[in-house]
Amino acid sequence: MTFSEENYLKSIYHLTTSLDSEVSTNAIAEMMETKASSVTDMLKKLAEKDLVHYKKYQGVSLTENGKLAAKMIVRKHRLWEVFLVEKLDFSWDEVHDIAEQLEHIKSEKLINKLDDFLGNPTEDPHGDPIPDAQGRIITIEKQLLSELAASQSGICVGVKDNSSDFLKYLDKQQIGLGTKIEVVTKESFDLSLKIKVNSTELTISNKIASNLFVKVL
Repeated sequence: MTFSEENYLKSIYHLTTSLDSEVSTNAIAEMMETKASSVTDMLKKLAEKDLVHYKKYQGVSLTENGKLAAKMIVRKHRLWEVFLVEKLDFSWDEVHDIAEQLEHIKSEKLINKLDDFLGNPTEDPHGDPIPDAQGRIITIEKQLLSELAASQSGICVGVKDNSSDFLKYLDKQQIGLGTKIEVVTKESFDLSLKIKVNSTELTISNKIASNLFVKVL
């Protein structure tokens, strides 16, 4: 596959995972920041390679071959993110763009050795699951922090928004994977939360709470 084909497959995979259904060409175009006509041309190519199910004016879904191929791209991306954070001391807000380039390396042997070298991690630095060599994914039960009520606590296990600005904000508040977060109060007016992190209380907006995944304690 070309780099472009791999990027489309990964985008369709992420969209189908979040929507749990077939996706439209417009949704793909928006994610890929391109024209719908360009998406249509690419989908025809991917369909010819038995990577997607596509019919004009209908939703798009991945074939079994397409799902496995997409998972392998995601696997490479997330393993490289782990490597960059754990072995090269990059911060979690720096690694996405670099991993976007490294994910296109073709060597399966290299990726499997990288996986072993890292100790076969099951999650990337943002808490997203890493598929194994067979495409299997270990998932953990998690909820958005915004769904918790006052007096509930949880351990941060991931982020919904992995933009650099959001991750830098979390760093300033000393919130990372494994951080215990206690909901002190929840405002009924705007659903903002007063939380306790490392014995420090702070107030966060509903938008922030809606982008943090926690495992409820």
